[in-house]
Amino acid sequence: MKYQSTRGGVTNLTFEEAIFSPGYVADGGILMPQNIPHLSQQELQEMSSLSYVGLLKRIIPMFISKDEIPETDLQDLFSKALEKLSLEDVVKLAELKNGLNVLELFHGKTLAFKDIAISFVGQFMDYFLSKKKKHVTLVVGTSGDTGSAAIHGVCDSNWIDIVVLLPHGHCTEIQELQMTTVIKENVHVFSVDGSSDDLDVAIKKVCLDIKFRDQHKLGTMNSINWGRVMVQVVHYFYAYFSQATKVGDPVEVIIPTGALGNCTAGCLAVKMGLPLRLVCAVNKNDIVHRAFSTGDYSISGLKETISPAMNIQIAYNIERILWLFSDGDCNLVSKILVQFESSTPSTTAIPQDLLCKIQEVVSSGVVDDDTTLKTMTNCWQENNYLLCPHTAVAVAYYYRNSNSEKERPKSVCIASASPAKFPETVLKAGLTPSVAKEISGLKTMPTKYTKMTKTDDWECMLRDRIISITEKKKCTS
Repeated sequence: MKYQSTRGGVTNLTFEEAIFSPGYVADGGILMPQNIPHLSQQELQEMSSLSYVGLLKRIIPMFISKDEIPETDLQDLFSKALEKLSLEDVVKLAELKNGLNVLELFHGKTLAFKDIAISFVGQFMDYFLSKKKKHVTLVVGTSGDTGSAAIHGVCDSNWIDIVVLLPHGHCTEIQELQMTTVIKENVHVFSVDGSSDDLDVAIKKVCLDIKFRDQHKLGTMNSINWGRVMVQVVHYFYAYFSQATKVGDPVEVIIPTGALGNCTAGCLAVKMGLPLRLVCAVNKNDIVHRAFSTGDYSISGLKETISPAMNIQIAYNIERILWLFSDGDCNLVSKILVQFESSTPSTTAIPQDLLCKIQEVVSSGVVDDDTTLKTMTNCWQENNYLLCPHTAVAVAYYYRNSNSEKERPKSVCIASASPAKFPETVLKAGLTPSVAKEISGLKTMPTKYTKMTKTDDWECMLRDRIISITEKKKCTS
């Protein structure tokens, strides 16, 4: 298995090179497998009775050459990654009233779905680094959950430093504390006076400086990292088999959507042979809905909502989705994204023929804050089941469409985070917050972080911290 850029200028990368890529490669694109495995009906039937862990062990090896990670080593890495998660089978399916099914993917250290993929990516990175006695610095921008999951995924590594930029005031207090209370030498947190889209601009400038990137051995843990998307593909196989009466029946998966990493994984599962219908449920930051419903991929200004991890206008994984549904047309993908990146304000249109191909698999819907709160309340009253505000966006879409006269396939909603992380929103919905041991003591713990104010040069500060990490490693090696 080899990897290439969505824009065609970088090809034949190994899995190791792919997971250590700082996200954007030299031609400005992001990485995808050069060949996507396709499973026969018989193979899907054989997989249909597997547990989540069984699916992990069946699917992930399809994307990693045995020459890079021998099978015995890979099984050992699986065991180490799974130790970081709190359920024996990693995920849990809640089957509720009125046909509502919720796939809980948040049973990890930071109570977010990203814990699963990041625990695996962290193990893959440590495996390669320890063999070569090499160090990397990961640069991560977060809208809420990614930063804390990434920190906890690598904070015990001897070979990795991690620099996280969080948007101060744009994520919850608990989300911030999950990052700023990790007092470890290899963890560097910046609290940025701006949105997640704002801080991504500085990160992209640094990561596209090829000389600087290579000199300081930069990588990332955002969903732009191929390893994140690869592991998340397994979610969709598990979701499908949990609902399909027989292999071949369509199943709808409703996804709380931000930067489209999860949707990309679902689209890959479709290309591998699953008859999925994917729904991107978004909040008032509706760029993904406009892109997939009308072809209008243009920034309209960030809006604050009660589902902050989805407050995104630059959904960078759309590049992967365009590549998948254009059958790997790198020239077309490059043309669309270069136009988006070079126009002010950022705007472009998805060509109609490509949009039609996407719409055969992916639809979307917008849910406002009032509806999100009402959904949280209704779900509790009907089921005694508490939703986080992001998961509630997906469930709201389900409620809205479940009474439709149109015949619908069986459906499952992705639960992206625990409601325990969002007590303020739970209270706003008139409900009682849940308490989780993973976060109960955060407010009394010491913190460590550096502020980035509006008047600071964020790119310069980020570069300076990376340089200081490299210099320190030289002195201690």
